[in-house]
Amino acid sequence: MNKHTKMAFVVAPFLAIFGFIGADLYEENKADDNKIVQLVPEGHCDITNKSCVLLSGEFKINVSDEAGVTEVNSTFPLDSATLFLVDKSDKMTPYPLGMKKSPYYWRSNTPLGGLLANQVDSYKLRLIIKIKGGQYIGEFYTQTVQ
Repeated sequence: MNKHTKMAFVVAPFLAIFGFIGADLYEENKADDNKIVQLVPEGHCDITNKSCVLLSGEFKINVSDEAGVTEVNSTFPLDSATLFLVDKSDKMTPYPLGMKKSPYYWRSNTPLGGLLANQVDSYKLRLIIKIKGGQYIGEFYTQTVQ
C-alpha cells in the first residue's frame, strides 16, 4: 500500500461525515423556503361522517365536524390552520383553527354541521395549512352520505 492509499483511508471517513452533515443542513434550510403545495381530496369527502382526507404526497390531513366543532388532524405538526366556508356566491368566511394539546390537532367552532344537515347538500370549503414557510392549500366539496 502506498502513501496515497493510506491517506485516502484516513481522510475518507471524515469526508463522509462532513458530507452527511452538510447535506442535512442544506435540506433543513431548504425546508424553510416559501412554497405553495396543493392538497387533493382522497375520494369522496364527508366531514360529518369523519371520512374526509386531503393529501399531498405523504402529508395527510383529516377534516371532521362533530357537534359544531370542526377538527383537523395531520400526519405532520402544523404551524397554523385556517378553514374557509365558501357560500354559493363564492364569499369566504374564515375560521382560524386553534391548537388542541399538540400541533397535530387543530379545532374551532363552526356552523358547518348545520350547513350539512341535509344529505343532498354539498358545501365548498378551502383549507390553508402552514408548515415552516410552506403553505398547503386545498379546495374541496363535502357532502353527507348515510
